Amino acid sequence: MVLPTSISSLLALSVLAFFSLSARASPHLPRTASSTAASTLKLAVRINSSGVKNIAAADRARAQTFSAEDGSNITSIDATNNGVTYTADVGVGSPATYYTLLIDTGSSNTWIGANKSYTKTTTSQDTGCRFGLAYGGPTDLTYVAGVEYSDTVTLTSDLVIENQSIGVASTYPDLGGLDGILGLGPVNLTQDTVCNGGEVPTVMDNLYAQRTIHSEVFGVFFAPASSDNSGGELTIGSFDNSKITGFINYASSTSTYPASRYWGIDQSISYGSTSILTKTAGIVDTGTTLILIATDAFRKYQSATGGTPDEATGLLKISLDQYNQLSSLYFTIGSDALELTPNGQIWPRSLNTAIGGTTDGIYLVVGDIGSNSGFGLDVIIGYCFLERYYSIFEKTSYSESVAFAATEYTYATSN
Repeated sequence: MVLPTSISSLLALSVLAFFSLSARASPHLPRTASSTAASTLKLAVRINSSGVKNIAAADRARAQTFSAEDGSNITSIDATNNGVTYTADVGVGSPATYYTLLIDTGSSNTWIGANKSYTKTTTSQDTGCRFGLAYGGPTDLTYVAGVEYSDTVTLTSDLVIENQSIGVASTYPDLGGLDGILGLGPVNLTQDTVCNGGEVPTVMDNLYAQRTIHSEVFGVFFAPASSDNSGGELTIGSFDNSKITGFINYASSTSTYPASRYWGIDQSISYGSTSILTKTAGIVDTGTTLILIATDAFRKYQSATGGTPDEATGLLKISLDQYNQLSSLYFTIGSDALELTPNGQIWPRSLNTAIGGTTDGIYLVVGDIGSNSGFGLDVIIGYCFLERYYSIFEKTSYSESVAFAATEYTYATSN
């Protein structure tokens, strides 16, 4: 994967009406119903109040890592956060010591040690292997390295994993006070990250293999940080139907490289009645803050919105009049068009100062990925999109898929 620069581091009127309706009521039924085999892990939101230098540049650097040609020993993570980060408290050992980990669908290894030292217990076993990952873009490469342990990992009282591979870092980037990463990406991203080579079973792989969950599926819920409910949930083994207000739209994984290495899906994007990106491959990444699109599509979007680059944040800035004239963005994923309303396209104004903006500024959360379309990874759907839709990640013996469903926040005006 590709990381942000510093690991610290969203038809004509008749057609528009059809798209809006289909986003709310597409005829798809859940493939995995909520069950007793699932358990929900509460997520905490962390808001960086100290300011972030150029949020767009950070996300763009992460994107460059995702697109690394060889892909070897490269993963991605949004470390010193870009303003908003979701974390979970995860137990390691028995009795468990709890570590605050960043939830990342863009990487697959789980590791600790960045802020709190590893506490060994009777379940801790040194495998004798080193582990190592590289984070960042071509000009800002950072490493996490250390030793591999096998240990008990506790997500909830119902989700306990035996003999899970854990990286214990001695060299690591600044994670802004976090202790490490909970990797929820595909297992292929762990290839050659430990000294014995091969892949390392992820927490999802082991939960399924140990029959703790019946399906290798998880659901992610983010409420907008500017809403009254800024918490999140990670439901493992199923998804939380109570958070969903519409039908579920499934999209099979893309076959296009390098997006196919991640939670990758095909999609096209329209701004109002204007197509800005034809069907292409992209990924869904909880570790990216913005919605990044290919440079040629971004230029069309900038021209249509009238946004001007803001040096402090790296985002496009618009006036109130321009905001009042914004059209919705439509992401055609699977058979449906998911609507991102004008309010969903702007950074929460209550958090402007967290990204170096002015209190009264209006900043767009659609950014430039840094390369023209056709590269094989032309879209990154990050937090700013995921706070508007419930997302479901599913792996079966023969395929992977990502699904989206509307929530109470899909058409919210909290920004």
